[in-house]
Amino acid sequence: MRFTDAVQLCFGKYADFNGRARRPEFWWYVLFIFLGSLATRIFGESVAALFSVATLLPSLAVGARRLHDTDRSGWWLLLWIVPLVGWIIMIIFMAQQGQATDNQYGSPPAN
Repeated sequence: MRFTDAVQLCFGKYADFNGRARRPEFWWYVLFIFLGSLATRIFGESVAALFSVATLLPSLAVGARRLHDTDRSGWWLLLWIVPLVGWIIMIIFMAQQGQATDNQYGSPPAN
């Protein structure tokens, strides 16, 4: 999956918390958010805040779908609230390989 494909897919599933997301989809989208945040800061805090609000829901949705791929509930996203320890655990969860077989959240995403 390419960078542009991942970003389009995440915005196409803007508020879809169902299903599963592969690692490339999630990590390319994280890179997009990081670069977009840096770029919008050039234009001021209000533009950066608008970008953050516009990308909050798709970020939560792709995070939940990524956790579903590892057979975890989307509620694990709440660990991001816990400084350091929660972040480390979430990065480990997001970096793990997804299940190759069906799980309670659906079939594995197509390549």
